[in-house]
Amino acid sequence: IAKRKAEHMLKYPDAQVISLGIGDTTEPIPQVITSAMAKRAHGLSTVDGYSGYGAEQGEKSLRAKIASTYYSNVEIGEDDIFVSDGAKSDIARLQVLFGCGVTMAVQDTSYPAYVDSSVIMGQTRLYQEGFGYGKIEYMKCTPENGFFPDLSSVSRTDVIFFCSPNNPTGAAATRDQLTRLVQFAKDNGSIIVYDSAYAMYISDDKPRSIFEIPGAKEVAIEVASFSKYAGFTGVRLGWTVVPKELQFSDGFPVAKDFNRIVCTCFNGASNIAQSGGLACLSPEGRQAMQEVVGFYKENAKIIVETFTSLGFHVYGGDNAPYVWVHFPGQKSWDVFSKILANTHVVTTPGSGFGPGGEGFVRVSAFGQRANVLEACRRFKEWYM
Repeated sequence: IAKRKAEHMLKYPDAQVISLGIGDTTEPIPQVITSAMAKRAHGLSTVDGYSGYGAEQGEKSLRAKIASTYYSNVEIGEDDIFVSDGAKSDIARLQVLFGCGVTMAVQDTSYPAYVDSSVIMGQTRLYQEGFGYGKIEYMKCTPENGFFPDLSSVSRTDVIFFCSPNNPTGAAATRDQLTRLVQFAKDNGSIIVYDSAYAMYISDDKPRSIFEIPGAKEVAIEVASFSKYAGFTGVRLGWTVVPKELQFSDGFPVAKDFNRIVCTCFNGASNIAQSGGLACLSPEGRQAMQEVVGFYKENAKIIVETFTSLGFHVYGGDNAPYVWVHFPGQKSWDVFSKILANTHVVTTPGSGFGPGGEGFVRVSAFGQRANVLEACRRFKEWYM
């Protein structure tokens, strides 16, 4: 995408190119959060305020605050939480934990890091155009099945990656669907890696955590992040929950092995970032994050209304910052190129998220309001 954007800008040097492609935040971090980080940073220049290496698992105060804020009703404790430099990094560390000999299932479509890290670890076979990588179980998630796989047709794997709300489709799984997923994992002796990076965008009664489902602590790990709530895409801070109830088939606790991986591969999240995380979870910080999320959801609503008015089948946007637009009979990269050439707007080809993404593009709601409105004006001008 970056290469094609650069080529386009060389061809049209005077064009105002708008990026609604990569899922990077654009709104400033709320001041209540940056003030806490600035105070911690300044403290490092004093004898009393200086600190060096911290606990690899994260500062105790932040782990406790994450537990009490997001997991108090599901009995997840601070010892179950590992603070990190973001969900993407933890996905890689989990893959190191699992090793090269496991089998993997992913939603089709899904965030590319799940598959790419599997390839890097040597868990897969060769790539086949239109089918994906060998040895990966692609769980078809389409408009026809409500973007939730038919588990009766899914083969047994050691690990299941599942993201809700989903990137790129924006679909959030219901309580009944997640209950079936947990039971499927129990029946097959699988571990679910549940990516809840967009949970705060859920505005209805769908679960925000896999641990709201009875029995999930015995089969699931959850990764989460401050990136899309507080604008921490550059600050880097997230967490992973590995419940003490989760065990390998030989009865050994998964958390003990993950702790060893973390302590070997990671020196802990930045102490300045962790102070920002604590501020995020204060009453003022949580309100500020809700306002940021609300801003991006309003952007998504504008994008959904635009494509809907143009007669497209549009998905997502209500419980997620992504809008999934269907262009039947067309290749995703061709649609991407046409949109860029005619509107100077960058989107993301759906095929990059898995074989099932062919014929779709993802439009991100992460953008300044003026740019989103201008992009939508251009879409209407071109298609109408």
